[in-house]
Amino acid sequence: MLLVVRRRMPVLFWWVIGYPVAVLRVLVSYRDTMDACGLTVPASAIRRATARMVGRQAAPVPPRRSFPLPTGSGLVMRLRMAAGQAPEDFMASADRLRHAWGVHAVYVRPTKPGRLELRLVGWDVLAEVRPVRRRSASGPLCLPLALREDGEWHVRDFRTVPHELILGATQSGKSVYLRNLLCGLARQSVVLVGIDCKWGVELAPFAPRLSALADTSDRADELLDVLLDEMEARFRLIGLRSGAASGAGPDPVLTSDVWGLPEAVRPVPIVVVVDEVAELFLAASHDDEKRRDAMVTKLIRLAQLGRAAGIYLEVCGQRFGSELGKGATMLRAQLTGRVCHRVNDEASANMALADISPEAAIAATSIPAERPGIAVVGDSSGGWSRVRAPHFTLAEAAAVCRDTAALVPHLPRLDSFRPALAVESSGPPPSTAAAPTAQPVTE
Repeated sequence: MLLVVRRRMPVLFWWVIGYPVAVLRVLVSYRDTMDACGLTVPASAIRRATARMVGRQAAPVPPRRSFPLPTGSGLVMRLRMAAGQAPEDFMASADRLRHAWGVHAVYVRPTKPGRLELRLVGWDVLAEVRPVRRRSASGPLCLPLALREDGEWHVRDFRTVPHELILGATQSGKSVYLRNLLCGLARQSVVLVGIDCKWGVELAPFAPRLSALADTSDRADELLDVLLDEMEARFRLIGLRSGAASGAGPDPVLTSDVWGLPEAVRPVPIVVVVDEVAELFLAASHDDEKRRDAMVTKLIRLAQLGRAAGIYLEVCGQRFGSELGKGATMLRAQLTGRVCHRVNDEASANMALADISPEAAIAATSIPAERPGIAVVGDSSGGWSRVRAPHFTLAEAAAVCRDTAALVPHLPRLDSFRPALAVESSGPPPSTAAAPTAQPVTE
């Protein structure tokens, strides 16, 4: 009976049985375990002298700890390191602590000088991930997208990490991650722009919520020009407002990005989703190569300057490499957020993660095919973690986009790129039967 509960309801099993047993094991064996792992320090001179007076030997001193508090997937302790200890000492012993305390995993995170957090995970939380319970957002453009292996949620904050690269082979879970991202943004006041050179089949289900959709390379080239014009207009607005504020009084409110503007005149953020980026830059002739290089240059300009203008990039694909031309490395450097699912070749994993952490690239190449949705997430800080997004079907994602179609912001420059399906759905129903919605051919 307990095995069935543990397999089907791991959270209930943890709170009823797992947590009390783990706490008892940690409290009873804490000193001995720390000593065996080499995480203790010699006793102070006063303790040694006191021990000699009573004819005993002073035992090594482990780090001071807090009481193990429960979390949704395990427990957490806060440690105060002794003089001479470093967080790397505890990270190196994490696997030994896991075996000693009989938990699924142990993660170490420094919190401030001399202190760290020891997080114990009771079971494999990535085996089955459920959608996060809706909670009050910590800010605009801030979305919990995937569960990390330590039980915390990976939060996509566009204002902190404005641009992201998402890689993944067919059936790797890349599309599920993208659905969670798009549906989270669909509920906010955000302009969603799609570029899908597979004739729009991947992004067509999201058309009711898209402000613009380019389904060919020529249309994508035109759309990028419009986005650059919009970015230039926003910079002019920022300059005018800052110039007016500088002469307004002794305490002017100056700003260098759209988020510092008054809410009444602040432009709506734009998120540009480039799906299957390799298809966008395929070149069969010299003219195609010139157009490809021009589009890469435009994307690089958007990535370099778009953050201040409130324009953010999500670049997705099965691989990311030399087929993008001479600007590929420069574009990748601007995409500071990285999400790498299972890929078909080691070069793509290295392109996504090797400049962040070689260990992260190795972890991405070892993702098993029988566990779709597992990905390695990293950023420019060098930190990385395994994550898994909640399963989100295409029908559920399409329903969210239909329900939020009324939230599409009006941006006149993008009117000519509005998907035909979205325009029809907002107008009177046609007399003839509607054409079937195109469905993506891959996951």
